[in-house]
Amino acid sequence: MSRQNLLPCIKTACLRQTNITAVAAAGDGGKWNTQLRNLSKQGQYSQALILYRQMLRSGAAPNAFTFPFILKSSSALSLTLTGTQLHCHVIKSGCHLEPFVQTALITMYCRFSSLENAHKVFDEIPHSTRSTVCYNALISGFVQKSRFSNGLLLLREMRAREVPVNAVTILGLVPGCTAPEHLDLGMSLHCLTSKYNLITDLAVANCILSMYVHCGSISSAKKLFHEIPDKNLITWNAMISGYSQNGLGGEVLDLYQDMQSANICPDEVTLVGVLSSCANLGAQRLGREVEEIMNRRGFGFNPYLKNSLISMYARCGDLARARAIFDAMPDKNLISWTAIIGGYGMHGQGDIAVELFDRMIRARIRPDKAVFVCVLTACSHAGLTQKGLDYFHSMKSVYDLDPGSEHYSCVVDLLGRAGRLAEACRLIDSMPMGPDGPVWGALLGACKIHKNVDLAELAFAKVVEIEPKNIGYYVLLSNIYTETGDSEGVLKIRVMMRERGLKKDPGYSYVECKGKTHLFIAGDRNHSQTKEIYSKLEDLVRGCREKEYGEIASNNVSVHSERLAIAFALLNGNDSERDILVIKNLRICGDCHVFVKSVSKLVNRRFVVRDATRFHHFSGGSCSCNDYW
Repeated sequence: MSRQNLLPCIKTACLRQTNITAVAAAGDGGKWNTQLRNLSKQGQYSQALILYRQMLRSGAAPNAFTFPFILKSSSALSLTLTGTQLHCHVIKSGCHLEPFVQTALITMYCRFSSLENAHKVFDEIPHSTRSTVCYNALISGFVQKSRFSNGLLLLREMRAREVPVNAVTILGLVPGCTAPEHLDLGMSLHCLTSKYNLITDLAVANCILSMYVHCGSISSAKKLFHEIPDKNLITWNAMISGYSQNGLGGEVLDLYQDMQSANICPDEVTLVGVLSSCANLGAQRLGREVEEIMNRRGFGFNPYLKNSLISMYARCGDLARARAIFDAMPDKNLISWTAIIGGYGMHGQGDIAVELFDRMIRARIRPDKAVFVCVLTACSHAGLTQKGLDYFHSMKSVYDLDPGSEHYSCVVDLLGRAGRLAEACRLIDSMPMGPDGPVWGALLGACKIHKNVDLAELAFAKVVEIEPKNIGYYVLLSNIYTETGDSEGVLKIRVMMRERGLKKDPGYSYVECKGKTHLFIAGDRNHSQTKEIYSKLEDLVRGCREKEYGEIASNNVSVHSERLAIAFALLNGNDSERDILVIKNLRICGDCHVFVKSVSKLVNRRFVVRDATRFHHFSGGSCSCNDYW
């Protein structure tokens, strides 16, 4: 093959080259190779190809030290034809039996997704000279191209032929274990690393740790994390991400504190995980500290962190700050729009959520399934029934998106809240996939709003077939029986729960005050200010009754947690202009909803309560949900 036949793009680039000819035209191969190596290491791959062409023109002959650099440059630029031509040069120069050249060829073809050619190069290597590095190159190529089983077969061949397994082998294989069904294989590879004493290599340990996180085995990840003696930033980030992705926000914040104590400086990956956990827990104070760190470290323009900040502030009740960050972003991507639309929907401001969704469409941002969940939820919480139905139907007709069960769940909730229970049932019957727990759960929740016991019993029977251990559904039907005066039904649910070994999750609420988080459970008397809290609560109830602000239920023996949190916040808060934010793990009950509305009018304070489903903004005796939740 002619040396003049390299890609035309190289010729074009050559015209722009100025200094490359500084290499002696007649110099020996060593000087050429040194320059090629430097260009390759610096990522100047186009310049390396130009230099190689000049090397050929000068009459210098490439050798086994030349080709690894030039093959790497070709693969980095995805120049498939150039790579094939270079392979011909390798054969013509007689370097095809050199191990480093063979490895570079295998790696190049893998980068080109030409696994057949990569395997052909590998097969041409005699068994007696197949080195670890050749096996590693092909294993890595197979795994990166989702052919994990082929990689495992090569590992088995290595062990059968007693070819040494090293850290690179493991680093090539372990990333193939990315889902829970791969956990057993991942654990086997972990055992193998221990057998060969490779787990002491920090890169290997971090890789195994990430594998456990991806496979959802947090207990195994935690155990390995504590066994690693010298943790680096990657180690900490892997564990923080693992906790965050599995909803373990408290563990994330504890680990972040340990990381700071160990003088490990966080990066963007760390802060995304921490912000996500702050959002889940409502830890706004720490979220603000993270924003300050972002600005000090120059991360303020990172779009992932900006989007995380929007979500964090929205879920911590500060929707104004979330909107300010969103509006200040010069380039808003789909995730940015999804975060702010979801925030407004969560706060019951469906009109604004809809307006933002329409603005997004006008900005030519194509919606995905996730943002449709947000806008449908917003319509449901705000009672925008027809608007929500229009969006649902547009998914397929306008955007060619097949609605998933999560979208059907939103629409069942939308119709159910509006009292259109028969339509909700027909929608469930029309679903192309089998209805899942959230779909039946949405119908059950709608039955509670409208006190439809017969349909509630049908929905309950369906949902407990799918999710028999989900205590929330049992509590929901029990509450329906209670509200309709069916004591036998309540007893039936209690017996069912007892027989199935189910216990109701305790309700708890927490509030931040002076930099600390104070948690209360129903009937809590363990707080250091218990006497003052209950006294304040009695004053609030008495004041509301005297003003006749509503029917305030009171029970001094067992008081719901949000009432205790509000009484504590009023006792200890000095800033009358600041909203009092209470985070609750369960749905706020009707009695407590009336209580908080009345107290907001009595003391002229704004309260924000985030329960299990949405935000409630209480002010002047009313709630943002308009008693529709």
